[in-house]
Amino acid sequence: MVPENWEHPKDENQHYIPLFDGSYYEKDLKLWDESAEKFSKGLQTDFEGGWYPLEDEYKSMSYTEYDGPRPEKADYMPNWNVDTNVLYVMYETTTEGTPISPAFKTKEKLAKWLYDNKASAFGNYTATYEEWLAMINQSSAVPSLVITKDGVTTGVGASLNEN
Repeated sequence: MVPENWEHPKDENQHYIPLFDGSYYEKDLKLWDESAEKFSKGLQTDFEGGWYPLEDEYKSMSYTEYDGPRPEKADYMPNWNVDTNVLYVMYETTTEGTPISPAFKTKEKLAKWLYDNKASAFGNYTATYEEWLAMINQSSAVPSLVITKDGVTTGVGASLNEN
């Protein structure tokens, strides 16, 4: 959900600019800063919470060259007060973190738009109105793809079967 006046930022070509989930900004920033400090002391992460001496190939690099730039708040969705969020928008977060629908005042109107416009539930898979609505009614994100004993389905399609 987004506030009524939210406009997802676009680049000079009017393409949506991908944004990360805003709830991760502080955590990502803290991790980057802590890791940069360790790197400056000649250490690199083992990705399991441990540290070991930098491998020779990384010793001449800056931490930015090694791990990318320090996180910037502008690269993340705003963390709004949930009371200000009154419109429903469908975002895809598998690759870009960009909207795939306009904003709507009701879940039902969003589900109808997604169905009518054959919005992607995964790749070139679409979903029924009922599947979209079931997914929208969930309080959390859904996976892109679900493999069951009956075969492969989209996370959107699986939402209907979970309710």
